[in-house]
Amino acid sequence: MNRPLPSRRRLLFVALLSVFCTLPPTLAPAFATQNLPTLGDTSRESLSPLMERKLGEEVMHDIRRDPDYLNDAPLLEYLNNFGLSLVAARPEVRGEAGFDFFFFAVRDPVLNAFALPGGFIAVHSGLLLAAQSESELASVLAHEIGHVAQRHIARMLGKQKQDSMIALASMLLGALAMRGSGDVGSAVMMGGTGLAMQRQLNFSRDAEREADRIGLSILGDGGFDTSGMVAFFGRLQSASRNYSDVIPPYLLTHPLTSERIADIEARIREQRYRQRADSLDFQLIRARTRVLQDDSEKGLREAQAFFEVQLTQNPKPQIIAANYGLAFIALKREAYDKAEALLQQAVAAASPVKPSVVLTDLGIDIKLAAHQPAEALQLVERARQEFPLSRGVAHQYAKALIAGKRLDEAGRYLREQAQLYRQDADVQNLLAQAYSAQGKQALQHMALAESYALTGSVPAALDQLRIARNAPDAGFYEQSIIDARERELQARWKEELKESKER
Repeated sequence: MNRPLPSRRRLLFVALLSVFCTLPPTLAPAFATQNLPTLGDTSRESLSPLMERKLGEEVMHDIRRDPDYLNDAPLLEYLNNFGLSLVAARPEVRGEAGFDFFFFAVRDPVLNAFALPGGFIAVHSGLLLAAQSESELASVLAHEIGHVAQRHIARMLGKQKQDSMIALASMLLGALAMRGSGDVGSAVMMGGTGLAMQRQLNFSRDAEREADRIGLSILGDGGFDTSGMVAFFGRLQSASRNYSDVIPPYLLTHPLTSERIADIEARIREQRYRQRADSLDFQLIRARTRVLQDDSEKGLREAQAFFEVQLTQNPKPQIIAANYGLAFIALKREAYDKAEALLQQAVAAASPVKPSVVLTDLGIDIKLAAHQPAEALQLVERARQEFPLSRGVAHQYAKALIAGKRLDEAGRYLREQAQLYRQDADVQNLLAQAYSAQGKQALQHMALAESYALTGSVPAALDQLRIARNAPDAGFYEQSIIDARERELQARWKEELKESKER
């Protein structure tokens, strides 16, 4: 698919590039002694970890509302389980701030990945498809983790004043918020940062080398093949030859030099080679991403042709992934019997490998879409035993209860989930669905208000509270909760407006 990069995200990349290309010239020699520098050294940085995280969350609020943000439970779960396993290999990358890393994907065929302030790391769907092994994917994520660990954005502000933080936030958020004349805005921003980028490019290369060194250490400690980083960069160089006047986004935000590749090769020569087998879920997620990247009928036809060719290949994981991809396409086309048959072929071929949450998730979705709540509930109850920590399965359990008209049970379960996972907007959306099915209008709109608040849409949250207040079943208890929550959100909105004016 040749979908153009959305203007908002394109501008965000330019903004981030200007950040990485204006790093101070005296970057600490990361991992010179295999230790991270002290992250709490305020003489080098004025952007506190708290403000860095807040800035990242503000940007994420806009990204989550972008239609190209892939809010897909199996994909998010895989990326976060995989990414957090890399973080666990080097826990010190969380720093003194103890950043909670979050990994996500955006729909875009262009090879790219980026880190936002505060531990948010994204990959493009195109990069997921280009990665030929989990070691290659790990090399990209580990590199981005290195940027976060070294707090490159925060350190850029080391000798600047507090006003610079506001300017940076304004630049990033403004880039995301722009509509319409995105190309003009991009040109203006490029014009303003072009000279600085050229002058300071060597600083960005220093930052890239830092991130490479940390990434290689994470790969080694995590049991991955460290040559995956060289393999990925080699393929990136080959892909870059297909570009004429336009610099590939990944090379734009991650300058790639022969010296940098030579440095990586020299480092991996010192390490013992270790081969790591890819998980089945890696192949399944790549198949799922291929469908998600373009779910138009044209895109589905192209994906189907790809999977049909893949079925003729010998490696068993490829055949399983192809059947899974075809089953997912059939689900998209509402051909539920065909989807079920293809999925069963994939499940049979995968046996006796340990159960896959990706395969299980699709089976439950097929039953739910086919309006077979009893069968879906049977599958999801088994899945809860096999994958007790899966948030996707938890959501599917609630969906199955609602579809099966077990609304009181669904409400109790979702209220418990809302207490345990206070930042989960999907739980609040499902709770609103359960209340709607019960005819509980006030509670429905109160739950929707919480969902909007969690995704950063404070005005929409306040609107939902006003609707809830006027609902015919809003009693004294509900009115009291609405009053308290409205005051909190109004104060939050006033603070956001104040910060916006200061920028």
